[in-house]
Amino acid sequence: MSRVEEFIGREISRINRHLPLRRPTLAELIVMDEPFVLLRDGSRHYFRRAELDMISSLLDEDEGDKLRLPIILEISTLYRGYFRVRGEVEIKVINAVIGEGNEFEDGLYPRYLLGRVRRVLPTTTTYAFVAE
Repeated sequence: MSRVEEFIGREISRINRHLPLRRPTLAELIVMDEPFVLLRDGSRHYFRRAELDMISSLLDEDEGDKLRLPIILEISTLYRGYFRVRGEVEIKVINAVIGEGNEFEDGLYPRYLLGRVRRVLPTTTTYAFVAE
């Protein structure tokens, strides 16, 4: 690995310090008095109860155990102009948020939809920057 690649890797790790150490399921968060996750930088990120309830209403009963939060919106160097979401249930939630006629099966979304997603789900989504 070249020195430039090492530098870029360190910088991406630094800007991703806001990501959670562990992503709990929706089912785990719903039963918490104050739903939160610990972040890589040692701080806590709290979820709004109303968002958790709204997401829960979009899912089938068994999907609450599969959905991990926060949903990671990947900004990648590989897909310019797009962001990526991984996970079947996560894609289902994002498709529901962006609305009819905008469903994307592969989890790759035009970047202009980021604002809409973040306005509806500000505490249950987060960005991750990925160099590929």
